[in-house]
Amino acid sequence: MTDSQWNDLLRLIQGELLTPTPVGLIIDCPWLPGWRGVSILDYFNREQVWLEANLAAVRRFPEVIFLPGFWSEYGMCTEPSAFGAKCVFPENSFPGLVNNLHDYGEIARVKKPDCRSDGLLPFVLNRLRSCRPAIEKAGHKIRFAVARGPLNIASYLLGQTEFLVGVKTNPQEIHRLLRIVTDFLIDWIGLQMEAFDTIDGILLLDDLIGFLRGDDYREFALPYIKAVFASRRAAVKFLHNDASGLATAKSLAEMGVNLFNFSYNHGIEEIRSLAGNGVALVGNIPPRQVLAEGTPDDVRRSIAKMFAGVEDRRRIIVSCGGGAPPDAPTENIDALCAAAKANDEC
Repeated sequence: MTDSQWNDLLRLIQGELLTPTPVGLIIDCPWLPGWRGVSILDYFNREQVWLEANLAAVRRFPEVIFLPGFWSEYGMCTEPSAFGAKCVFPENSFPGLVNNLHDYGEIARVKKPDCRSDGLLPFVLNRLRSCRPAIEKAGHKIRFAVARGPLNIASYLLGQTEFLVGVKTNPQEIHRLLRIVTDFLIDWIGLQMEAFDTIDGILLLDDLIGFLRGDDYREFALPYIKAVFASRRAAVKFLHNDASGLATAKSLAEMGVNLFNFSYNHGIEEIRSLAGNGVALVGNIPPRQVLAEGTPDDVRRSIAKMFAGVEDRRRIIVSCGGGAPPDAPTENIDALCAAAKANDEC
């Protein structure tokens, strides 16, 4: 992210009306390798391939704020690998995980990993350290500490169904697992911020929080997400949850979140009414059905529909309701940028 883009992001979060309305996209392994024409395995394994793919994206779409920008990751494997979860890396499909906790009793043996040495985490930081000169030479900086959220990680270690059932059947064990994962995440976010003095943002991605409601949400989701965001001072506290986001939207201020990417199933005005005026929203056209599989005209119509009825365009970043999807073509991203500008003029 360039200094200009970062400053625009800060101004937007503070409530300044930016014209044209900014366009932003979360980009990582589902979209970037395919768009660049490289295998996913090479993208993960070959530092120069990763760097050149990211540089190609920021040069081709200079008007797009890529979030978090130069994301050093290994798909969903990044953080669970530190807990010993088996990681599976096919050559050209998304990495997978095999959960390593087979019953609730095994949670008692879980220990907090050392984020400086365990799993794939040292490779994440080493890639950024190695590529930092080239990133900064291109006019960009590493702005965000990034991690999957505590419920997301816990569910990969235990299994998603088992995690959600355990909320009801084994709450003590689930709380223990969440406390350990949360303490680990606080360490991991802190390590990233210590390693790069340009970081002043936190991005947490957790879709599992969208599967909880009511008292379960307030007991098992809210306090742990809140603890991670509260652990470090940062100008931007960005939460991604593209599952059901209504319960989440109501508690964003309590979590300390000021930037929120949510499901395309929720309209901008619906989320605004729940989140309040103090949170900037990133969304929310359908990622797969429109940005990946649609035509540029579909993108333009979807943007027009998104803005219909939106009276206050402050604190909005035009995006899709989730990360950039596989196979989203260049012409549709161009259309996204053009449509955002055109709708400002309406």
